[in-house]
Amino acid sequence: MPRPVYNFGSINIDHVYRVPHLVRPGETLASRSFQQVLGGKGANQSLAMARAGGRIEHWGRLGQADAWALQILSQAGVGLDDTELHDEPSGHALIQVDDQGENAIILHPGANHGFSDAAIEALLAKAQPGDSLLLQNECNGLDHLMRSAAQAGLEIAFNPAPMNAAAAALPLSACQLLFVNRGEAAALVDLPESSSPRHLLEALAQRLPDTELVLTLGGDGVCYHSEHHQLMLPAQRVKAVDTTAAGDTFIGYFMAARQAGEAVIACLQRASTASALCVQREGAAPSIPLASEVEAALRDWPTLAVAPY
Repeated sequence: MPRPVYNFGSINIDHVYRVPHLVRPGETLASRSFQQVLGGKGANQSLAMARAGGRIEHWGRLGQADAWALQILSQAGVGLDDTELHDEPSGHALIQVDDQGENAIILHPGANHGFSDAAIEALLAKAQPGDSLLLQNECNGLDHLMRSAAQAGLEIAFNPAPMNAAAAALPLSACQLLFVNRGEAAALVDLPESSSPRHLLEALAQRLPDTELVLTLGGDGVCYHSEHHQLMLPAQRVKAVDTTAAGDTFIGYFMAARQAGEAVIACLQRASTASALCVQREGAAPSIPLASEVEAALRDWPTLAVAPY
């Protein structure tokens, strides 16, 4: 049995509003529907990895009032021995989703920002050299965690979302794997978001020469860069209903395939297919597909060819 991936990740309660368009400054807009669901990039990525058949242990914090959300993770197979309930409010997000499937999100960190240095060290003591640690930018303590994890010999995979100046200032050279979208990549290398994927990846590789880079491009596919491979995979042509959690689904499925020993191309194809299924459904956690659904899509959909970017 493979060693688990440890996900030091956020758990949020998402309040999702369907609207005809994203609200404009000064506008009051009635929503067509409302859902309250499990979310948070950390929880989404753990859930996606578990649904993909991976072995994942989640390190997180949640408010007592929202303990129901842990049942969803547990039922999917996410390990929760080191996820704690606290009296403070949970992290939560207000999400607008428009008729084109685009979203706008306001995030409040809540309990996700309650980690002490001592708690982080206690969590790291549970891992062994060579284990994988998955991170996003929705929990506090990342600078301390990255430095300590690198010293402990853990392999760090990082998704710097939501992107901000603090994420850009983290010791990113400690990461073996970096997942970014176009905007995050541009912010990390101080380039316009309109820059070509090749230009973004070349600049990132110059800054982080020893880090594998995965650049997700939504409907334009995904690029991968390492010392040995520079690959581009187009996206499946699907109608997006809601893009919430698409990136998290990609990361969870990629990490599960990687944990299973799949080659890079297979990891990209499986993760891209899972993401294409995700965007055809509403919500965050509810939209993350099962492994059986991804297998069926890989079998039935056209096989997308990987090429040099």
